[in-house]
Amino acid sequence: MEQRIGSSSKPLETAAVDPAAIPGLTSPVPAEPEDGVPDPVEEAAPEEATPEAEPDAEADADAEVPEGPVFEASDRRAKIIADHRGVRLYLDDQECEFRWDEIGAVETETSRFGKRFTVTVHTPDRRWYPVEIEAKAKSQHQEWETDLDKVLDAYFEDGEAEGAVEEDTEVSAP
Repeated sequence: MEQRIGSSSKPLETAAVDPAAIPGLTSPVPAEPEDGVPDPVEEAAPEEATPEAEPDAEADADAEVPEGPVFEASDRRAKIIADHRGVRLYLDDQECEFRWDEIGAVETETSRFGKRFTVTVHTPDRRWYPVEIEAKAKSQHQEWETDLDKVLDAYFEDGEAEGAVEEDTEVSAP
């Protein structure tokens, strides 16, 4: 008697693999012109950048940056930047940016025995985004805490911050 190794059933074609597997689903057909001749495609000439325009753009970018405190901390994987624009969190190749009006609260935490410094951004819709940064020395945590407090005092509105902290301390029963 002959035996086969493996499954005897054929794999099913599904919509996840092949959208054509759904009966009645067809791809849209491009409309043809009445005369049967396709229209020629016009290629746009690329715009040439003038050297005079580039320095002006750089000067405008520099002029928009207001003077004020900036917090920046990073390690080999993560990075946190807080400045006049808001808070930006980076982890490996992922990035998220929060404007000050999108932030409900900013929380910091230091690990008890390690060198990890955690910054968590809370949004008004009760979502939170933590990033951990490993410090070179545990004493660096206090420096980071002080620098971040300066930025929060300068750019984060107190009325919003107090309301957000009160919301986070309340616990609602399901």
